[in-house]
Amino acid sequence: MFRARNDQRLPFGTRNGSTTVTETQHTDVVLVGGGVMSATLGVLLKELEPGWNITLLERLDRVGQESSNPWNNAGTGHSALCELNYSPAAADGTVSTAKALNINEQFQVSRQFWASLVSEKKVPNAEFINAVPHMSLVFGEKNSQYLAARYDAFKREKLFERMEFSTDPAKIWEWAPLTMQGRDTDEAVAANFSPEGTDVDFGALTEHMVNYLTAQGVEVRYGQQVTNVERESDGTWTVTVKNRLNSEGHTRLRAKFVFLGAGGGALHLLQKSGIPEGKGFGGFPVSGLFLRNTNQATAQQHNAKVYGLASVGAPPMSVPHLDTRYVDGKRSLLFGPYAGFKTNFLKQGSLLDLPLSLRLDNIYPMARAGLANMDLTKYLIGELRKSREERLESLHEYYPNAIGDEWELITAGQRVQVMKKDAKKGGVLQFGTELVSSADGSIAALLGASPGASTAVPIMLKLLQQCFPGQFGRWEPRVKELVPSFGTKLNENPQLADEVMAHTAGVLGINN
Repeated sequence: MFRARNDQRLPFGTRNGSTTVTETQHTDVVLVGGGVMSATLGVLLKELEPGWNITLLERLDRVGQESSNPWNNAGTGHSALCELNYSPAAADGTVSTAKALNINEQFQVSRQFWASLVSEKKVPNAEFINAVPHMSLVFGEKNSQYLAARYDAFKREKLFERMEFSTDPAKIWEWAPLTMQGRDTDEAVAANFSPEGTDVDFGALTEHMVNYLTAQGVEVRYGQQVTNVERESDGTWTVTVKNRLNSEGHTRLRAKFVFLGAGGGALHLLQKSGIPEGKGFGGFPVSGLFLRNTNQATAQQHNAKVYGLASVGAPPMSVPHLDTRYVDGKRSLLFGPYAGFKTNFLKQGSLLDLPLSLRLDNIYPMARAGLANMDLTKYLIGELRKSREERLESLHEYYPNAIGDEWELITAGQRVQVMKKDAKKGGVLQFGTELVSSADGSIAALLGASPGASTAVPIMLKLLQQCFPGQFGRWEPRVKELVPSFGTKLNENPQLADEVMAHTAGVLGINN
């Protein structure tokens, strides 16, 4: 389908007298954004079509510095082992495993892909992932009954067969001592424990993949602010780029396929593309704060990601959790998140991002979604009013003996929740990711947040199937080499599940 075109290339930043010449350069694929999504898609395309020319554009001076940065997310290998929002109780008290199973299946796909990168020496090591058990922890009799029902439903599923349940304080102390030290012994408490959980440094993983892409001839440009995306008469796309590092004017890149993987910044670019499929989408930004503890004496006492229940009205991304983190080889603790609100769509974005995203086609859906989520508005107002003492009080619920002076408040990543048209409700707020592509598959954008990075591989494989249906059949054998279970549900194939999970655990060094 693609053939590299190197005509009309001019030296970068060429000037004509005193005026900067606007260049038009040609490539096959443009990836906008240097996060884990673009990196994943870039690696897949290089494996499937080595001859294609790919250009990756990043507005900052390094890749993986927005949502993929380890301090801008919880680093959880989201596999629904501990996230209770994936398995809410029905009115009759029963718990469905369907959504959690889907999330776990997706994470297993990512895990297989990462293991293939390590075993094929495409990334130098597996230090970006560590074995960290996942736990769910609840308080009170009613919540304990719910967790017991959840365990009863999940223990029959192959992907959750190692999950344990306990209401015994001594056993929970064994799993996560800090959560029990200083706790009232009369308090009803219950926990699920899954030893196969992980902590992932998505920033390090992104850097590894981009380094591999660079070695394969992919051009990675830093300081590149994409200012426009427009379709040409021949169906190709022109991406207009401003150099933020040296102000050398604008460059135009002509490409046959464009991926908008710029996190919150993807919405503006999707709108500029003008494709009908992008109409009606809006975004609601929510920033996150965490308490961080880098005291090694304390951090070494805790090796788990402990998730609780979200507050009423809180979005799923605001579920409280006490996490073990491994960043740059050091263990730390994070607790949060505490929600905040700013109108920028990226952490290093502009406060004008939200108002500039308003369009005639999305104002009504956004208004309807907002009216239907007033509890979220009340929650955010409450979070913004919280003092440090109140934040520490939340920490003490999960770590009673926490010493406040050991914890610093850090600003984490910026998430943009998707708001979109809905035939019945007018507009809805969506807490997952949304893959939007043109009818001809020549441009695609990824909107939204959680579970995000953990399911980057299945999301990008879905993109390839959606945008390149004609080529995917030819690509599938290589896809199955990278992801052996591709097209198969591991939960429904116990023997394959055992083989795949044992292999990936061994290659990634996460046997537990």
